[in-house]
Amino acid sequence: MHHQPMTREWAGQIQEWTYGAPYDFYNQPPSEEGIAELMAYQATLEKHELIGFYCIGSPAQVPNSTYLYSSDFTDIGFGMRPDLTGKGRGRAFVTYVIERAIEKGKPLRLTVASFNERAIHLYETVGFRTITSFERNGVPFQVMVRDQPYCF
Repeated sequence: MHHQPMTREWAGQIQEWTYGAPYDFYNQPPSEEGIAELMAYQATLEKHELIGFYCIGSPAQVPNSTYLYSSDFTDIGFGMRPDLTGKGRGRAFVTYVIERAIEKGKPLRLTVASFNERAIHLYETVGFRTITSFERNGVPFQVMVRDQPYCF
């Protein structure tokens, strides 16, 4: 697994990905605004094939009116190609992103939709714990942190 800066071509491919319910929440309608947002991400590749994307920093934060994101943490956000989810590949993918993010020297934080129990369980297995929750547009989210370095 390796990463490269996002390209418009890969961002367009990501916008075409279709997740089944209830994960269809993550489907992205094609738009120039969506392409521009994805350009802040890194493309994650395996054997020269796009398998996911991630970002480190403020683009990973979910804007809301309740939880104030502090600069005490390094935020991470990611997505994996729909046909690869639920097949035991998530841990390696998330671990790859964590290894990039811990280089910033701060505890890690991520925000996840509360319905995504599969992802929450995965994050807990790699050392994250929920510290708070909030709603955005009627959707509940959990904020999770990982304080200590974690051996994989």
